[in-house]
Amino acid sequence: MKPQESVLFLFLGLAIWVVGTVYYAYTGHRVLETTPARYWVSFATSPIISAALCIAILRWRKIELSHWAVAMLLLAIPGMIGEAVVLTNLGTFMPRIQESSGGRYGAFLFATYAVVLGIAEFVTLRVAR
Repeated sequence: MKPQESVLFLFLGLAIWVVGTVYYAYTGHRVLETTPARYWVSFATSPIISAALCIAILRWRKIELSHWAVAMLLLAIPGMIGEAVVLTNLGTFMPRIQESSGGRYGAFLFATYAVVLGIAEFVTLRVAR
């Protein structure tokens, strides 16, 4: 993977994080502070949508399968750092979400990053065999 690709993935990851954070700042209360069924449906679909978007980016850039783990990590790092800041200041960055929903939001994020990075690692390890 070229150095330019690495920088592109960091910037794309930052852009995805910004869009996702703004989205949840305005609509997160409808997902996090709702019925358990609605929360769990969103909890299940968010990682799938995020993984599909990231896989589409890797395919668009024609990243070799052996480099998926690195590329996906570059996409994820800006969001992981940004979410650490948001979660420690939830009331400031997401005033529509109750402070008590921070754990649910964190679990949502953790699951999404785990699925996205897990898929990339699985693909990379499978190719390495």
